[in-house]
This record gives sequence, C-alpha cells and structure tokens, in this order.
Amino acid sequence: MFRKRRPEPASPMQALIVGLGNPGRQYAATRHNVSYRVVELVAEKWGLRLRRSRFRGRLALGQVAGVRVGLLQPTTFMNNSGQSVAPAARYYRVAPERILVISDDVHLELGRLRLRRGGSAGGHGGLASVIRELGSSDFPRLRVGVAGPGAEVDRIAYVLGRFRAEEVAPAVLAVRRAAEAVEVWLGEGLEAAANRFNAPLELTQQQGQQHGAQRQSVDDKGPEGTGAQPVQQEGDSGRSTQGGGGNAQREGEDEAGR
Repeated sequence: MFRKRRPEPASPMQALIVGLGNPGRQYAATRHNVSYRVVELVAEKWGLRLRRSRFRGRLALGQVAGVRVGLLQPTTFMNNSGQSVAPAARYYRVAPERILVISDDVHLELGRLRLRRGGSAGGHGGLASVIRELGSSDFPRLRVGVAGPGAEVDRIAYVLGRFRAEEVAPAVLAVRRAAEAVEVWLGEGLEAAANRFNAPLELTQQQGQQHGAQRQSVDDKGPEGTGAQPVQQEGDSGRSTQGGGGNAQREGEDEAGR
C-alpha cells in the first residue's frame, strides 16, 4: 500500500525583487549600484534585514505592501547576476512574471524611471545574465536612468563613477520613486505602477523640488547618500574586483561593468 504523498509546502515568497549591482565599498556609491540602494531603501522602510544567503547574494524575506517577498542583491558582480537570481527563483518557485529586476540605465535620462513587462537586455550585462540563466526574458524590469555627460565616451568608466554634485538630488529622488514603484507594483500591479512612474522627466523634476528641503546628509552608502563627488575616471585598478595583474583587472572590469 502506497503512502499518500504530502503536498509540497507553499512558497514563502510571492514575488522576488532584485536590485542589480556590484559588491564592495569601492562600488557602493557608483551609478551602476543605484539599484542596490533601491532594494536597501525598501528593506529599511519595511523593517527587513538583508543577510548573506546561499544564493550568492544578500537576501531579505518578509512583507512589503502586504505581499510576501524576497529582496535580493546579487553579489556575483554585475555581469554574473543571473547566477544568483535564477537559483533563488527556482528554490522559492517564483515565476518570471513575479520577478522584478531593478537596473541602472545609461540610455535613460538621469532621474527618469521606466517600468516594463519584459524585453531585451538593452546592452545591460546584468540583465543579459538574468535572461540567460532564467532562460526567459518575460520578467518585469524597472530601469533607473543615470544618463549624463560622458556616458557615451567611456561607458564602463561612467557607470563605475560616482554622481556629480548636481546629479545627487535627482539620483536621490529617483531611488525614492523607484522604491515607491516597487510597492505599487506589488500592491496594484504593473500597469498601475507604470502609469504612475513612467512619467515625463518634467513631472519628476517638479516632485524633486518638493523634496528638496528633505534631502538627507550624504554618506558613502549609495545614491541615497552618494556624496557630492566628481566622476572618477578610474583606471584599471579601480575597476578590478580585487586588484591584481592586468588579466585580473580586465576580468574585474568585464564582470563589474557592461
């Protein structure tokens, strides 16, 4: 007589929110890590703590906007992000349409947000890795614009550089609005969030003036406190993972950049 098979336990995760970026203090305040800060802000607001996990990333589990979620920061370096996202999604049985991936976008004006249901990687190495490892591009993504002067001259140096003094305010606002967009996506769905946050930049700037008096003191934590520092046109040693010789430097640049 066969024993009745017990049903698998329900997944503790109804959605997975992923912020792409690079680990390490040398990358913390860079444009490429703006998405890390969005996830951190969501975690702070809802009292969740990001911890090291088995998925090669920092993970927090809990409730956001009434939904059981996972907040994930891959620590694989940008261009290998899928090696963290895909195992987490499989373990918690989260379908692609319930995985929201947040990334910086060097083609999108600074401060602008763009939420879409799916699409290509658009030249972003982190998104390309997630698509490759998931075997699907049918996951929503929230892009945070970081475009500005110098972006097309040396793209890797640009995204691995810090925000200029005049860029700090729109970057701070973009992080706050992106965190709000995550909540609306969870509570009301993609269409409602896109209608509200894919707004023309003029509206974003008006909101920025309203928030101007509430700006926080800057620190080294990222766009919520980037520090009003000029863009650093970093050499190879600044873009490597842990320093080392020429091959290691180029490898680090490839992994951390686009």
